[in-house]
Amino acid sequence: MWPLVVAFAAGLWSMAPAGAQEPQGRSGTRSFVNVVQVTGYLDPVMTDFIDRAITESERDGAEALILQLDSPGSVLAPAELDALVFRVGHADVPIAVWVGESGAQALGGAANVVLAAPLAGMAPESRLGRASAPIFAELPRAVRSGTVGPEQAQELGLVTLNQEESAVLGSFLAALDGREVAGEALETASFEAVEAGPPEATLTVDARLAKLDLVPRLMHTVASPPVAYLLVSVALALLVFELFTAGVGVAGMVGALCGVLGAYGLAVLPTSPVGLALLALSVFGFAVDVQTGAPRIWTGIAVVAYAVGSLLLFDGVGIGWLPLVTGVVGMVLLMLAGLPATVRSRFSTPTIGRESMIGEMGEAMAETAPEGVVRVREALWPARTNRATPIAAGQRVRVTGIDGLALEVEPEEGGARDYRERRPSRGEKARGEG
Repeated sequence: MWPLVVAFAAGLWSMAPAGAQEPQGRSGTRSFVNVVQVTGYLDPVMTDFIDRAITESERDGAEALILQLDSPGSVLAPAELDALVFRVGHADVPIAVWVGESGAQALGGAANVVLAAPLAGMAPESRLGRASAPIFAELPRAVRSGTVGPEQAQELGLVTLNQEESAVLGSFLAALDGREVAGEALETASFEAVEAGPPEATLTVDARLAKLDLVPRLMHTVASPPVAYLLVSVALALLVFELFTAGVGVAGMVGALCGVLGAYGLAVLPTSPVGLALLALSVFGFAVDVQTGAPRIWTGIAVVAYAVGSLLLFDGVGIGWLPLVTGVVGMVLLMLAGLPATVRSRFSTPTIGRESMIGEMGEAMAETAPEGVVRVREALWPARTNRATPIAAGQRVRVTGIDGLALEVEPEEGGARDYRERRPSRGEKARGEG
């Protein structure tokens, strides 16, 4: 059996035309290039992703590493950005940056990465500019203060491949064939002559695409300005909502989670302390008027503070008009309409027969010292007690009066006697003693 298998394999090998062997890469296997998608702002997560891709490409013997770039800029510290730019420009594996697909951009710190790469190309309708890294000696003014398209970028010598060669990823890979990096020519495609037309290219390398994993992708998304801003807005709104509706429920837990994620985004992004302080002041102002039950001067202060704080929240990066309007309008509507309506529907008491609740027994749902929340008649009520008799959560309470929307309560033991309890007469007391 085995001799037949060997003979069959030998026959297939002998039928293969001369020179049909697959091209061999640096590691002795079929040549390959790694393609890494770099989207959004350059932050620590994306920087670590690029660094690992370079290291793995160097270790595995990749023919080249392609950075597919679409980034509005960088939120890295200057030293971190300079280290990334140096890594791209001095890697042991040839690095080519493709600003694509069509309509992509490479601005600010992302433009520095394009300029540092040995090979680069731009897809149609893409933009490059606003580079400011001092490591580049003479940059054209059009790139330092504005942006340029593919044709102008090639005329200025900023990219090595033209617009047609960089139209799509496949053509970009094919155009890399024969390009020299550090004295070594890349082998990425073979070309066959076609009558009355350009030669037809066939890729001779495998393209291995790589994206961020789920958790790093989540953290990278959270660190984008619009997402971080909306998470902080949701966290502030839900925590205030939970405060006024009592207890630790779903709204409080969701608000806490959004707060943690939003705090990470604020830590990564260039956050302005002034903008953050204005957001906190705004929430305080809204809370004051929700407590009083009617919009007053604090509501006006809160609206202005939230709008201005949103505009000033980040230094050098924009939130975008849609997230900005969504955050401000959503917060104002919640604080002026949604939260007051919820509080009224949850804690309102009937105007007729309220006195019937006096003397009722209930349970403290939270510490009441002197204010808290109690459960009476299977409903939650805001409550108030004497400062001298604080009530712990879970302790039995007695209703002694009603003050507006709040119940006046006292502990079941050690409190004042219910005024409705009839005191025994002297005769009843004597008969009882007898």
